Amino acid sequence: MMTKNNIPEASYGILIQNQTDTVIDEVVEQIRMLGYGVIDSGYSSSELKNFSEVFNHTRAEYIKNQGEEKLRAANEYNTIRAPLTHGDEAFLRLALNKNLLPVIKKLIMGKFILNQQNGVINPPGETYNQAAWHRDIPYQHFVSSMPVAINALFCVDDFTFENGSTFLLPASHKAEAFPSAHFIKNNAVQIEAKAGSFIILDCMVFHSGGFNSTGSERRAVNHLYNIPFFKQQINIPRIMPDVSLTDEEKEILGFTFQEFNSVSEYLSR
Repeated sequence: MMTKNNIPEASYGILIQNQTDTVIDEVVEQIRMLGYGVIDSGYSSSELKNFSEVFNHTRAEYIKNQGEEKLRAANEYNTIRAPLTHGDEAFLRLALNKNLLPVIKKLIMGKFILNQQNGVINPPGETYNQAAWHRDIPYQHFVSSMPVAINALFCVDDFTFENGSTFLLPASHKAEAFPSAHFIKNNAVQIEAKAGSFIILDCMVFHSGGFNSTGSERRAVNHLYNIPFFKQQINIPRIMPDVSLTDEEKEILGFTFQEFNSVSEYLSR
């Protein structure tokens, strides 16, 4: 029997097969096999509109506080570092999204923490610091049988081919070396996703932002979750505003995985 698009349904000689019962299972299987998947955040249109406004306000305050000249000199003008620590809980709730965390929990065995959260702007008609092939644990050429870190890119705006949506190399999380230019040309795929979606990658998948040929910015918020053996990019617990958090949320944000300052402190914990 054949399906309408001629993919065979029958099989033989198969002793083990993955089973997927939910949308989360399907996304998790694709990420394990190909290194990427897309899920919906569950935000309503009004929530997305509000988040867009919060993003713009946070960005303006960030540039004001850090200084445009300094940010441009450091090639950081199109990035907002650790926005969840800037006072608006919208970014905190995004990092703890109820549709996202179940996927992370299935992909990373055991404990995990938020390593980083960064706002990312792809400006129209110019290059930016994410428009280059990289892994989200850069300079590393190891592979692992299970993910050690997962990247979740929240689409504030629609990701389209025209505005430079993410390019990636499927299954490259299973190879140590960066592929040849010939391989990249023939196998890179570009991911389109609607505003409110998370593009989720195994952190060892090689990927790059594309060129934005439209007249508008494309905005996103990147998250990296990893096993607690990796240090956070910025010490989130040290600079978090005073907000109410559950024990699980404190753990995800890294509060319970800080380095100890002495043997006595270690033993007391």
